[in-house]
Amino acid sequence: MAFIDGAVALVSGANRGIGAAIAKELIAHGYRVSLGARRPETLAEEHGPESEARLYAAFDALQRETAENWVADSVARFGRIDVLVNNAGSGEQVSLYDDNEEALDRLWEINVKAPLRLTRLCLPHLEKTGRGRIVNIASLSGKRVRNAFVGYNMTKFALMGLTHTTRHVAWDKGVRATAICPSFVRTDMSAYTTKVQPEDMIQSETLAQLVRSTIELPNNAAVAELLVNCRLEDML
Repeated sequence: MAFIDGAVALVSGANRGIGAAIAKELIAHGYRVSLGARRPETLAEEHGPESEARLYAAFDALQRETAENWVADSVARFGRIDVLVNNAGSGEQVSLYDDNEEALDRLWEINVKAPLRLTRLCLPHLEKTGRGRIVNIASLSGKRVRNAFVGYNMTKFALMGLTHTTRHVAWDKGVRATAICPSFVRTDMSAYTTKVQPEDMIQSETLAQLVRSTIELPNNAAVAELLVNCRLEDML
């Protein structure tokens, strides 16, 4: 059962990887979901056909109007928004010496500006519930640096700033924002590394369970940051 009867959750990038796992976890526990992806037909392939409890929408983090349309369509369908999960992200590799402004701009748009845009659009609806929830899927690369990918690291640090600003601004309206910061998760985004074997990485389903647990905490037990690792390292 969802933490609020009939609770509605928006999940971006819900067609694969972490986003798909989060969507499945919420669906399995009674949430109504509005799922966003660049190609909404892939959502039906992953989660089955649309229904009264499932809305599939086109959402492209690089196209502002898709965020506006997605939120508007969600409210029109369900009449409320209780949860926003900003999961869609890019791991495009821009190293310190790379002079690639186009790639850097894409990282900022996808990893920072799109979550900010969705937060702004959803906040009025989240505030109405008295216990709205925002979960930003960040990264341990937003807490410490272990590689040369300056574009990714900078944008994940910025996403942490968005999370804490949201907590500060919306706290009195009952909104609780959390940044979940995993290290390597067994998804396509982590396929490049040989530092950790796939079977030793965090599983998407495990992360999805943590997302739901965070959402369902009461207002007086808010978690600002949840750091999740699959290997031993100093954690701040």
